[in-house]
Amino acid sequence: MKKAGIFIIIVGLLLTIFTAVSFFTREKVADIGTVKIMRNKPHYLAWSPLVGIAVMGIGGVVLFLSPRK
Repeated sequence: MKKAGIFIIIVGLLLTIFTAVSFFTREKVADIGTVKIMRNKPHYLAWSPLVGIAVMGIGGVVLFLSPRK
């Protein structure tokens, strides 16, 4: 459980640092015989840094409640 708690904390830290992801999809604009016109369409996925802080808190709880040997 300790490894899972540490992993969750690291994911929360990354979510806090990087608050947005952008990616592109290709969409067909026109198809005229052998000529195909494609377009890259951008998409943005953004979240609040508070989400990362909450995930780090959950990781801390998991780490704290993990059984000790």
